[in-house]
Amino acid sequence: MNNMPDAPTRGSCLNDTLDRVNSDVVLIVDDVPDNLSVLHDALDESGYTVLVATSGEAALQRARQALPDIVLLDAMMPGMDGFEVARQLKAMPETAHIPIIFMTGLTETEHLVAALQAGGVDYVTKPIKPKEVMARMGVHLQGARRARQEVRQAGQARNALDAFGYASMTVRMNANGQGDGKLIWQTPLARDLLMRYYGTTAPQTPEAVLDWLRRHLPDAQRQIEPPRLTIEQGPRRLTFRLHQQTDDSDSGGDWLIVMREISDDAVLQVLGLSFKLTAREAEVLYWVVKGKVNRDIGDILGSSPATVKKHLERVYAKLGVETRTAAAGRAMNRIRQLHPQFEC
Repeated sequence: MNNMPDAPTRGSCLNDTLDRVNSDVVLIVDDVPDNLSVLHDALDESGYTVLVATSGEAALQRARQALPDIVLLDAMMPGMDGFEVARQLKAMPETAHIPIIFMTGLTETEHLVAALQAGGVDYVTKPIKPKEVMARMGVHLQGARRARQEVRQAGQARNALDAFGYASMTVRMNANGQGDGKLIWQTPLARDLLMRYYGTTAPQTPEAVLDWLRRHLPDAQRQIEPPRLTIEQGPRRLTFRLHQQTDDSDSGGDWLIVMREISDDAVLQVLGLSFKLTAREAEVLYWVVKGKVNRDIGDILGSSPATVKKHLERVYAKLGVETRTAAAGRAMNRIRQLHPQFEC
């Protein structure tokens, strides 16, 4: 096998068509065809689905596409060496969990330490002995299967929160407020909410959320629940609650944040139906209850203070009151009858 293609032995290179039910997927990375041939044949005969790459760049592309169950990685390659490949695999959330076994002809302690520091879980020395490699693989594949199952179960639990109106995301930052602050995981509902309220997408975390985290992570480390972050958007508001630290590695903690959107649209409907108000009059009264003055209400609704005043005069007439305070009082009494959880 002098020209081993960067392709799988069985099925397709695409992650969703690889035979993961009946075999584990192994990515072998080595720039020497003879080394690839020895391992490829032995693993294929043992029932593994085998992918190969002959360069660091091809290895990263293959790993992102196929998400192999384990990587056998040559340490010394021209261009991008194995140490850099490992570091980049560990830096990408989608491949960070994949165990890496280094294959190296370097036996000095400093090189072996470098392999482990780059993210390797084990190493084998050249010349490669396929039986030894497969024995090492078996140990690490068992751990990887357990880790994948835990991640899958956690993901199912978090996604289930979406059905109840709770969204969640994970942000990387250590207790000192340092770290890249990247959004490394989110549920579909969290993605939609962040786009609607902040116009941001992963891996960017909204700056307001980062500021909130930096201020309150020291308290969270001492098991003191920090105050919630709230952002309002018309009659809707989004609250953020710091739930727990999911990882406290030296690279920075991963923090699970739970979000919930609360909508007062139903409150607007109550005001409109109870007092026979138009939609705009109900909005004006809603913001009066919230303590806003006419100028603020005008800014929120895109109207002038004079227009807001005219709407408010009609509201007074329909409620049978003469003052702002009296209107707010009547409205609050009605709202609390039907929505006792309403917050001013």
